[in-house]
Amino acid sequence: MKVVLQRTNGVEVWINGKLFSSTGNGLLLLHGTRSGDSENGCTYLADKIVNLRIFEDEAGKMNRSIRDIGGEIMIVSQFTLCANTSKGRRPSFNTAMEPAEAERLYDYFVKLVKDYGLTVKTGSFGARMDVKFTNCGPVTFILEHDS
Repeated sequence: MKVVLQRTNGVEVWINGKLFSSTGNGLLLLHGTRSGDSENGCTYLADKIVNLRIFEDEAGKMNRSIRDIGGEIMIVSQFTLCANTSKGRRPSFNTAMEPAEAERLYDYFVKLVKDYGLTVKTGSFGARMDVKFTNCGPVTFILEHDS
């Protein structure tokens, strides 16, 4: 399982030219599942993300978590995170999880993050989305868990 985490000043998800969901200051999480991923990966990454100290304190040091600042989280499914680009010029998606199981794990991951009491919004699984955001910092991390 792979998550690209970006600290943001706000996120908007647009589908078919209409605003689907939006958040204020916080995080954008792009979530991808690979064949073999499980609930264990969801649990590990949800806990890691909500407690990761990547927001500045009064001294300007990354010492606060999303929970500490009361920020919001946007979670967007992104199967292209699982692409293999090591050979040729066209990405291979043979390691990406089948859509039905990927959606189940995505929903489970969203539920786990919400269970921490944070404001969580999402895109629409499998939809073509336009995601608009401002990367704050910029601060971007890639988190992975092999289930």
